[in-house]
Amino acid sequence: SYPHCWRCHNPVIYRATEQWFIGMETPMLNPGRDLGPAEISFRQRALDEIAKVKWDPKWGADRISNMIATRPDWCISRQRIWGVPIAVFLCEKCHTPLNDSAVNQSIVELFHRKGADAWYTHDAASLLNLAKPGRIACASCGASEFRKEMDIVDVWFESGASWHAVLEAEPGLAFPADLYTEGGDQHRGWFHSSLLTSVALRGTAPYRMVATSGWTLDETGRPLSKSLGNGVDPVDVAKRLGGEVVRLWVASVDFREDVAASENLMQRVADNYRKLRNTFRYLLGNLHGFDPADAVPYEKLLPLDQYMLARTRELTEKVLRWYEEFEFHRVYMAVNEFCVVDLSALYLDVLKDRMYTFAPTSAERLSAQTVMWRVTETLVRLLAPILSFTAEEIWSYLPPVHGREESVHLALFPSLGELAPGSFKQTIDEWGYLFDLRQNVLKTLEDARQEKRIGKGLEAKVEIGLPFASQEVAERYAASLKEFFNVSQVSLTYGEGSGVSSVPAEGDKCDRCWNFMPDVSAYGVWPNVCGRCRHALGEMGIAPPEGVLV
Repeated sequence: SYPHCWRCHNPVIYRATEQWFIGMETPMLNPGRDLGPAEISFRQRALDEIAKVKWDPKWGADRISNMIATRPDWCISRQRIWGVPIAVFLCEKCHTPLNDSAVNQSIVELFHRKGADAWYTHDAASLLNLAKPGRIACASCGASEFRKEMDIVDVWFESGASWHAVLEAEPGLAFPADLYTEGGDQHRGWFHSSLLTSVALRGTAPYRMVATSGWTLDETGRPLSKSLGNGVDPVDVAKRLGGEVVRLWVASVDFREDVAASENLMQRVADNYRKLRNTFRYLLGNLHGFDPADAVPYEKLLPLDQYMLARTRELTEKVLRWYEEFEFHRVYMAVNEFCVVDLSALYLDVLKDRMYTFAPTSAERLSAQTVMWRVTETLVRLLAPILSFTAEEIWSYLPPVHGREESVHLALFPSLGELAPGSFKQTIDEWGYLFDLRQNVLKTLEDARQEKRIGKGLEAKVEIGLPFASQEVAERYAASLKEFFNVSQVSLTYGEGSGVSSVPAEGDKCDRCWNFMPDVSAYGVWPNVCGRCRHALGEMGIAPPEGVLV
């Protein structure tokens, strides 16, 4: 149990020496004296200021409070041969410190000119002579012989005064700081010393908020260590997988907790990064030729497109709140799920028929492109703080908009009003019912495939029986169900019960869009083209050869 040095592991030798202290029970003015005494202790003033700070996580307030409440007086001197000196002269006879403003100012000016090492390169007599030529007497005993204090200032005292050196010295900055952030050990370190120096000099905490990060561990839960050889070099990872992968990994973990870092984890994040990048690439590819001036107003969008913008607004609300709360890992998870599930697996997959077979100027295709554009504009701004270079690259490929900021990092986060109206939650709730219905439809189609009655979903007609209570919602979105279910036809009936069945689609297969339609016929050299595709080809200026009946 005898104390040992943590570096060399040898026993520590105790030696009693004079030290410099800041007394924790020193009386201070009580700003709340209307409710209490005119003076309170330095310790109590610091505890009161802790309660005014926002701590993230919240347990940080209790941790630093307990340390302040139980700590002894603060010893601010150290016996070292290097460091910032405690620039005090002591009487050789009675050891009383010399408290002379002219001497103090002279030392300050000397340090400005030659640095703090001037304390060691001049003897006490010459330093005092620089300040006041002639005899200087001790105020206590009248002696004129003085010695220099050779202790240095505790480095925590130095770092604890950084708020004064930065916030009160740098132009454009203001005291107190909006945020201090460091590891959990700093409740007894930097957070602690900064609080005490600021309360002593300014009567308030130097920060409005303190955020605490955990430690980085390996996959087995051991701290990363050179001696253990289990370190993960972020520079090496960045060279092999890209710097954006390292940034994305940092955003994917809750920094408040101890987090694991390893090659396997980085590879998983790299896979997610590729999925995000591919989603953006697909969106940008389908925005080719789109002019934002032709964007369709929300109220004229197709129902599925309105739903997608409503979901985007819902995501944006959450992400903006999580950024305010430093919940970066929740931003990462939500955006990743949105891109992989809502966009890639559903919306963009469902849109393929519209994007590939409708005419470029058709209202249906413009409706889809409008939403793709707004979704991309939104996501790139939401991800800019995390994927800084990728977001800037995406921004450069977006359809040009007059007056838009040159860089995504000069743009503001998206406003909710530009995405969907305040009634968007009703749209999401109603589509929730249709998603449940879609699950039943997909199961029915899979059963039909297993029984060899159909091949692809477009070979089927889905017949859905719904209760009368669902008729209003179903009829509102009836025109979107064929696209939503990816089938050729949908039939709705209403009664007391409900059920889903599938039969082979009616009509013939269009060789262009692969839908089964009742009006498939020849279009010039193309033998099997539905009426919808003939109209699209006509709009694109692709007419059948002269003399060929359509």
